[in-house]
Amino acid sequence: RSAMAFLVLTCSAAIGMARPAAMRTSAFRAVAVRMGLPVSKAEGELGTEAFKVSFADGGAPKSPWHDVPLMAGPGLYNMVTEIPKYTTAKMEVDTKAPHNPIVQDEKKGKLRYYHGCIFWNYGCLPQTWEDPNVKGNADVGGAFGDNDPIDVVEVGSTRLAMGSITPVKALGVLSMIDDGELDWKVIAIAASDPMAAELNDVADLEAKMPGVVSGIREWFRWYKTPDDKPLNGFGHGERCLGAKDAAHVIDETHGFYKALLAGSTDKGKLWIP
Repeated sequence: RSAMAFLVLTCSAAIGMARPAAMRTSAFRAVAVRMGLPVSKAEGELGTEAFKVSFADGGAPKSPWHDVPLMAGPGLYNMVTEIPKYTTAKMEVDTKAPHNPIVQDEKKGKLRYYHGCIFWNYGCLPQTWEDPNVKGNADVGGAFGDNDPIDVVEVGSTRLAMGSITPVKALGVLSMIDDGELDWKVIAIAASDPMAAELNDVADLEAKMPGVVSGIREWFRWYKTPDDKPLNGFGHGERCLGAKDAAHVIDETHGFYKALLAGSTDKGKLWIP
């Protein structure tokens, strides 16, 4: 299951292969209800500014950033899926809007799309925050946080639904430097994936799914270049750090988040309940 096997597929072919999984939204919703988590609901037409995925619990609006717990169990984290794999719309939790719905990012008044589909599920960990007021160490060139929840790249075989909340196991983390900002990318696998029991660290991932880590690194290195942007860089000598370091980074960003809620750091324009 190498990354190169994914990369040779066209988006249209990959979407065709994943279509049955895309129909599992109701199943993801049922799981959320059973787990006592907020339930997502899509509103408006995808591909328009009116589209959003909002969250609620018993009719009360909820935030996927603030109202979903970080931990999903021992050694597991809750991942909020923003961008299902094999899609191109650049969706994200809107950290500045009330209750933080998932919306499509805009730039210069236009909806953003990747220039090619992403080959993994992409989302974030709730109750984490990369503090833009904290300077990183020499391993990341002193870069400051990017002011967002920490990102997750999920490498399992199922196409996760936008707005789904999935328990994942963190395997490693890349310290991406994007436009001078530190933008951690946690690499994880859904706890329910058939491969999850065999993967506990980045070394397992390299051995059992060779090429996936390098595929992720190169995809994120190059994805902005069609817009005449420079290549993204990576700290730590471009190494993917292991599960222990990933847990440390997640814990650190959770600490930054708690400080944000406590009012001990400037929230800027972020929406805080």
